[in-house]
Amino acid sequence: MKIQGKMFIWLSVFILAMAILYGVWSKEPVGTTALFLAFGLSIMIGYYLAFTAKRVDAMAQDDKEADVADEAGELGFFAPHSWQPLSLAVGGALAFLSIAMGWWIMYFSAPLILVGLWGWVFEFYRGENQNQ
Repeated sequence: MKIQGKMFIWLSVFILAMAILYGVWSKEPVGTTALFLAFGLSIMIGYYLAFTAKRVDAMAQDDKEADVADEAGELGFFAPHSWQPLSLAVGGALAFLSIAMGWWIMYFSAPLILVGLWGWVFEFYRGENQNQ
């Protein structure tokens, strides 16, 4: 994790230099603001990764002599198939469509979003995926 923190910090330095150069050269406020925001985001991620790397043990990616198989093993728990993201996607698409076409479409999108969100949050409390 040490290398990722360093990479993001160097990326943020590059983005800051480009933001200053772009702002001075173009005098265009929107792009300059976007670059400064990208700098802020990358410095936050870099600081978090560098801060976290001090508290965890060295991983295989920190060792220059490491092999690909050194980091093999269980990666964690991943949810099985779910239909809830489909409901959220359709509801979100209809919500954004309501901005362009008419706010009355929000009456159809809000229940889809709420059902999808409720189902996704409580996915492991009912049905075949219920934890004992």
